Amino acid sequence: MRTTINIDNDILNKASLLTGIKEKTQLVRLGLEALILRENSKRLAALGGSERDISSPARRR
Repeated sequence: MRTTINIDNDILNKASLLTGIKEKTQLVRLGLEALILRENSKRLAALGGSERDISSPARRR
């Protein structure tokens, strides 16, 4: 899918320097994937072991 977006050149340049990635499309894709992972982690952490009736899994020996 092709989309037109406005991104600050300073942000793109900094991301490119930090990652070594020169292609803008790849930088944006990886940035969005990182954002999704971070937000999913926040949601999982918010659950915070709230299942009171769960039993510990059996240990393997």
